[in-house]
Amino acid sequence: MSANEVETFVGIDVSKNTLDIRIEPASESLQVAYDDPGVKEVCHRLVKAAPALIVVEATGGLETRLASTLLAKGLPVAVVNPRQTRDFAKATGELAKTDRIDAAVLCRFAQAIRPAVRPFKDAETRELDELVSRRHQLVENRVQETLRLGTAASRMLQKSLKSHIIWLDKQITTLDDDLNTRLRNSDAWKAKDDLLRGIPGVGPVTSVTMTAKCPELGQLNRQRIAKLVGVAPLANDSGKHRGKRFVWGGRADVRAALYMATVSAIRCNPTIKAFADRLKGAGKPAKVVIVACMRKLLTIMNAMVKNNTPWQPENA
Repeated sequence: MSANEVETFVGIDVSKNTLDIRIEPASESLQVAYDDPGVKEVCHRLVKAAPALIVVEATGGLETRLASTLLAKGLPVAVVNPRQTRDFAKATGELAKTDRIDAAVLCRFAQAIRPAVRPFKDAETRELDELVSRRHQLVENRVQETLRLGTAASRMLQKSLKSHIIWLDKQITTLDDDLNTRLRNSDAWKAKDDLLRGIPGVGPVTSVTMTAKCPELGQLNRQRIAKLVGVAPLANDSGKHRGKRFVWGGRADVRAALYMATVSAIRCNPTIKAFADRLKGAGKPAKVVIVACMRKLLTIMNAMVKNNTPWQPENA
């Protein structure tokens, strides 16, 4: 970029029915309907503007259609965590919150922070992600209904709960079969699935969760993948004070699947078991041991997928 060229940044606030756009340094604001004509208009304007970066908040999936369309046009889009942008707004003294203000905050966030543009999930991966999320919802519902069954007094309520639990079991089984079929029918997913399932302690649920919800596995170094998932200890130091390291943030659904795999691996995976025993022998608290083992297991997964090498306990 020459010295006379000025970079353009865009912030887009996504809601169910509308898109609020802020373009800097043109100081241009506009609102369009969030439908096919509205998305088409936004793409047309932004292709002409040729921005250096477009920032959109993750809004529970509402942003998917817009972000995927913009990326398909070759535009640089970063989908960011709403907590980051809200903290940024507070840090800059912007306490009010409207769609128009949020778009302006996202635009300033793009200019100041320049979050990395990550490849967006393709349609098949997004569909796999949705099915994994649906499975998690059904499993949670089954747990709740099972707890209700334990305290139900009337026969009618017990019958209703049992019937619903049976239905949930069938739905979960159907989803498991569908997810397994999708993994085995895709060459890329099948290769990753074979690698992950080869690790003692890692089962089909963990494998499909990592595939759908952590596509960055094998593409980042061990520090970045641990931070992305939320198992990296973060410093809390100031001056001479050295605070305790804590893990927080990251992808909760990936972390939950990794936790269950780690609990199993501590029992049946010789590498993870020896690592856990060593930490316990050093007097580490139980929570520190389990998180360290989660990070160890994640690092092993990441290295195996990155190098396309099967499970080798002597090298883990």
